[in-house]
Amino acid sequence: MLRPIVRPLSPRDPHEAHRVASPLELFTDLCYVVAIAQAALSLHHEISEGHAGHGLVWFGVSFFAIFWAWLNFVWFNSAYDPDDTINRVLTLLQVFGSLVLAAGVPDFFKEDLTLGVIGYVIMRVGLVLMWLRAAEGHAERRTTALRYAYGLILVQIGWVVALLVTGGHIPIWLFVVLVACDFAVPFIAELAGTTPWHPHHVAERYSLFFIIVLGETILSVTVALQHAFDEESPPAELWFVVAAGVLITFTAWWLYFARDNSGILTDNSIGYVWGFGHYVIFGAAAAVGAGLAARIDHYTHHSEASDLVSSAFVTGPGAAFLAALWLINVRLHDSSMRTAGPFAIAIVAMVAVTFVPYSELWAGLIGVALLVTEIRLTTGDDESVGAES
Repeated sequence: MLRPIVRPLSPRDPHEAHRVASPLELFTDLCYVVAIAQAALSLHHEISEGHAGHGLVWFGVSFFAIFWAWLNFVWFNSAYDPDDTINRVLTLLQVFGSLVLAAGVPDFFKEDLTLGVIGYVIMRVGLVLMWLRAAEGHAERRTTALRYAYGLILVQIGWVVALLVTGGHIPIWLFVVLVACDFAVPFIAELAGTTPWHPHHVAERYSLFFIIVLGETILSVTVALQHAFDEESPPAELWFVVAAGVLITFTAWWLYFARDNSGILTDNSIGYVWGFGHYVIFGAAAAVGAGLAARIDHYTHHSEASDLVSSAFVTGPGAAFLAALWLINVRLHDSSMRTAGPFAIAIVAMVAVTFVPYSELWAGLIGVALLVTEIRLTTGDDESVGAES
């Protein structure tokens, strides 16, 4: 059915029942994951070529660029989503810009941000126009919407100027300064009034994106395994990587979805920490895929990275994932030692197994042990609630 050309851009009800992600939102998520796949693949190559430190830095840079673009679109759409023709066209700019960004991700690892900034310009044009529509249609939050629009314009001008001055090779210190300016926009804008984002909708968008990132992690391992098994005598250690990949991704999924997050997103102070903190959760999940692929290269003698270095890129992201999951998620449900203790033990164990053979398999087993503990905790909570009722 054809949509009307324009609808009045009124805010969505933050308490709207049965609010779910739209097919268009899911489509844009898939486009952003293309960029994540490029970042993970580039990190994998950097590790195996003996440039692990360089790869880690620029993976962090490129992943932040992807995550920040996705995050801005998610929170706007949660508050304002008329699903009319204009909104769909402006969303197309998000899609187009994300694909340009994805094409530029390998250049990030060559310290050239040109395509990344161009992709952002395209996405920002669409997002600024969205905020201007919000300013026109939501009188109570007009100032907030205009602060978003003007803030995005000013910061993007800063990125373009930096691009022109440096020829695309923006130094890390300047990248950090401009990122801080980007961070300041929502904080300053929301001081004029909170946008009406929907807790359940935001939680669902993040959870669906996490599933897609885990799928990309599995894909990274599968592609690397395919090349390894094509060899005449593939080493038996590859089966450890297979088992580890399944255990790590499955336990990560289960741990993430063990609790309903929509109930803890009660205000902006929590939303900021929870929403921004997912940079580590998503980034660690993607980095594990690169690390497992690097382990395959190590076992097949196609890597310049040592056993310790390639191991660290499995256990390190694994530990970072668990730490971030507890700090920005589990802690908001239950901050007592009954959750903090098991997570702390698992994190320490994850780091410790970096130094033992077949560390990826041990990392998977540590995840299983933590998951069993979590299941017992959440099952006990459910039984307590049932007994009280």
